[in-house]
Amino acid sequence: MACVEEHYCVISHNISNSIFSTMSETKRISSALISVFYKDGLDEIINKLHQEGVKLISTGGTQRFIESLGVPCQPVEELTGYPSILGGRVKTLHPKVFGGILARREEENDMAQMVSYDIPEIDLVIVDLYPFEQTVKSGAQDADIIEKIDIGGISLIRAGAKNYKDAVIVASKDQYKPLLDILNERGAETTLEERRWFAKEAFAVSSYYDSCIYNWFAKDEDDDHFRLALEGRTPMRYGENPHQKGTFRGDLGAMFDQVHGKEISYNNLLDINAAIDLIDEFDETTFAILKHNNACGVASRPTLLQAWKDALAGDPVSAFGGVLIANAPIDKETAEEINKIFFEVIIAPDYDCDALEILGQKKNRIILIRKEQELPKTLVRTALNGVLVQEKDTKNETPEDLKLVTSRKPSQEEIEDMLFANKLVKNSKSNSIVFARGKQLLASGVGQTSRVDALKQAVEKAHGFGFSLEGAAMASDAFFPFPDCVELADKAGVKNVIHPGGSVRDQESVDYCEQHDMTMVMTGFRHFKH
Repeated sequence: MACVEEHYCVISHNISNSIFSTMSETKRISSALISVFYKDGLDEIINKLHQEGVKLISTGGTQRFIESLGVPCQPVEELTGYPSILGGRVKTLHPKVFGGILARREEENDMAQMVSYDIPEIDLVIVDLYPFEQTVKSGAQDADIIEKIDIGGISLIRAGAKNYKDAVIVASKDQYKPLLDILNERGAETTLEERRWFAKEAFAVSSYYDSCIYNWFAKDEDDDHFRLALEGRTPMRYGENPHQKGTFRGDLGAMFDQVHGKEISYNNLLDINAAIDLIDEFDETTFAILKHNNACGVASRPTLLQAWKDALAGDPVSAFGGVLIANAPIDKETAEEINKIFFEVIIAPDYDCDALEILGQKKNRIILIRKEQELPKTLVRTALNGVLVQEKDTKNETPEDLKLVTSRKPSQEEIEDMLFANKLVKNSKSNSIVFARGKQLLASGVGQTSRVDALKQAVEKAHGFGFSLEGAAMASDAFFPFPDCVELADKAGVKNVIHPGGSVRDQESVDYCEQHDMTMVMTGFRHFKH
């Protein structure tokens, strides 16, 4: 709604200052067809239209709603000479309705036929569509979903939008306010540019609706058609860099309540997305710190405060300017510790009032409350002259997935460390290596062109922050093509190795671990991330 209002204000400003906004483009609304599912906010429009002497035509529940306001209304059945038939499937599909909307007022032949067939002009159509998408999300049966495929409404929208030179189409309750603003400002008169704007919005409504229907019919079928329909727009200050434009398409408000801070940037959103993917891997109380889409600190602990302290210890340098996320509410004591460093964004399911007051001391700090929202199970990415589409990597390994390939058996604690490290490496840019112990990220090497370079980076980082790797677990997002990685890990003190396996030379790495009393498990699942 806010985006619609903002866009409409811009349109109105442009109209008022445009030399093309002339009297010849202004059309007066004399009659209106109103048939809607959602009636909230409609009463003001109806009363204003009535004050302006506009004749109203309507159907069923909308007609009763209009009459309950004390406003006269002609039933559409009276206009067409036909009742609503087929269980309400056919109400407005009639030449006397569509002729009145589609007639080109400047065409003599059109107007002559209007007179000949006694068809009244319809200058305004207010209509919305059956809630198809909401019905699908409710888990309704197919028969109920089919009945929510709108026929008359979608036809009225297309007719009104096509003939925008003469008619106004309001295709959603989101456009009630723009229409009401026009009625209050100028009465029942609209300009060509306003009508064209409403037409554009109408086709946005109809195309989104049809895409939802197609996607429901297609479901998981792999065919030659692809439709991605998203509602909502959040402008970014810029894209990945200041010279690039950027916009988020979708309903960001359904994901978060932003309770403090500056506008979210394009790069913030990339980090936030990575943070959500990572934190959703954990059921235990966990804190994570991310930078450039990779974790630089993660810890799972009995208390959030300790989780924060141990996550920060993983890399206090990279944490500067990072994105913080927790899967438990932020309390005052934790907020006091967090507030000691500079960071861009913090995300949590909730905050104590005292915690919010502390964290809000920096005016630009973005504070987000995460809402319950189902996330897409399909990933879409532009590539060349099209898009790449794949299933989201939702595989979360369990102890049952681990194939022990060495004699040394891991303890329960060591198994937990390997699985912890594997969750982190899954959510790190490839090639990646992760070291973990005691459910704490010790160090990682990410985004390297060779696996051995990723490992060397991780070893250097761990030692740089004072971590011993004795007895640590090492996770790799893909197999080891040579035994050099496990040899380097062994010399650094690593005792447990988890990786997918699958190399033709797997046995060389297995043999090294066997000879040096190391544990190696294979999962069978690679976790590349590019």
